[in-house]
Amino acid sequence: MYLIQLADRVARGLSRIPAERIERHRGFLLTQQMPSGGFRGREGDADLYYTGFAVRALAVTGGIPEAALESLTGYLRGQSPVGVGPIDLLSWMYAALVVQASGGVDLLGELPAEFPEQIVTGLNSLRTADGGYAKSQEGALGSTYQSFLISLILELLGKSLPRRNAMIQFLYDRQRDDGGFVEIAPMKRSGTNPTAAAVALLKSLNAMDDEIADDVLGFLTDVVSTEGGFQANTRVPFADGLSTFTGLLTAQDLGRRDVIAPDKVLDYVQSSLELAAGGFRGASWDQQADAEYTFYGLGILGLLFS
Repeated sequence: MYLIQLADRVARGLSRIPAERIERHRGFLLTQQMPSGGFRGREGDADLYYTGFAVRALAVTGGIPEAALESLTGYLRGQSPVGVGPIDLLSWMYAALVVQASGGVDLLGELPAEFPEQIVTGLNSLRTADGGYAKSQEGALGSTYQSFLISLILELLGKSLPRRNAMIQFLYDRQRDDGGFVEIAPMKRSGTNPTAAAVALLKSLNAMDDEIADDVLGFLTDVVSTEGGFQANTRVPFADGLSTFTGLLTAQDLGRRDVIAPDKVLDYVQSSLELAAGGFRGASWDQQADAEYTFYGLGILGLLFS
């Protein structure tokens, strides 16, 4: 499975980093757990989105401590995965799998037998005429990122992505002359993150070819920042943690670790994103760390050392 393979890859890289450094970031993550058992976001309250990233970050750095695991389990039990959006659904499902893999209860097994089919039916309602998936039932245009997320959910459920060829064509139609991919059809300028999502999904569908790969690598070269990371697109004048993680991952997956010098990325992470007290922030201008960007920061380090 894509997310499990990625976690293993990041964890292997992080195992080569001094334990004291990793423990600082684990300590930060554990301070983000609320009395409810979930993990706080930027607004201060626990939610599934930030909980999902905290769980992923703890999992790749040694696992979830027993007390935190018990509290997390209670939080997840109180959050129904039925009727939520794809992002929260994926966050819940992956966190539930980590709980089980950590020796905890099988939260997915506690759900009604019809749960998988309920989810598939709900996801099918998001399919759009252009072949992709929208963010909501009101959406008329497919989203590259949402389509990738839904493919991950279906994979966790053991289901195949329906209408494979329509999805491939949808992704091909999202590529632009700059070599990257856009989030929705009307957009003209490609973004690092939708490009990463498109590449990952095309690879999973066995629909990547050398020409597309070369075009994508050309785009990634154009979004390398002088800071040492990747920019969200060619007009954003600074790098950020999310774009650097997805850009680096995509370059590596396409066999080109030289698109950006690893030592420059490492310097960027250490000087602009990593906080001495623990945690990572989103960019050099950001004022605080959070669980999401801590996962991305750890992910970058894991990829660099893998």
